[in-house]
Amino acid sequence: MEDIVKIISIERVTHDVKHYRVEKPKGYTFQPGQATEVAINKAQWKDERRPFTFTGLNEWPHLEFTIKSYRDHDGVTNNLDNLKQGDELIIHDVWGAISYNGPGYFIAGGAGVTPFIAIFRQLYKDNLVEDNELFFSNKTSADIIMKDGFEKMLGDKVHFILTQEGNKKEYIDKAYLQTHIKNFSKPFYICGPDKMVEGISNILKELGAKPEALVFEK
Repeated sequence: MEDIVKIISIERVTHDVKHYRVEKPKGYTFQPGQATEVAINKAQWKDERRPFTFTGLNEWPHLEFTIKSYRDHDGVTNNLDNLKQGDELIIHDVWGAISYNGPGYFIAGGAGVTPFIAIFRQLYKDNLVEDNELFFSNKTSADIIMKDGFEKMLGDKVHFILTQEGNKKEYIDKAYLQTHIKNFSKPFYICGPDKMVEGISNILKELGAKPEALVFEK
């Protein structure tokens, strides 16, 4: 299945991330954390499909994607960055990405936070965000996606880790997790670069997290 949808609006989030709000086809539904494949409806790009997570809520009258543009090469995200209101995208079937299995710890690296946006928006709306905690790693403060939004939803339960800024550069390593995680029996939701996800998953298992409690993007 594929649908051609028009871009309703584009909003800058950071220096290289934007919210793209597009038309929602009739009967099109998804769960927070799910994704679809997106292509640009132009001759040279319509077969170049890339997976992106829905970052809005299913009840919204439009769909939203929050996408980082990689401007160092002429790829899909670089071309998305040049689109305007009224341009068209092609969206496909919904598929499972990260599903919420109850209160736990969310660990994200950079644009890997996008599957968590809709999850937290839904939990916040339903007054169920309590007992969840987000650890969000970025290179610099300028790279943090939706900083104000996460602070509004999570308060002091969101932690911003900066790896290349300030005097005290931090990393989500074994020492950090031992210091900040209080309960290794809760679910862990992990999303980011493959190397980061693998490394953190291995550390969490060393520290007592059960393999079945680790939730990745699928």
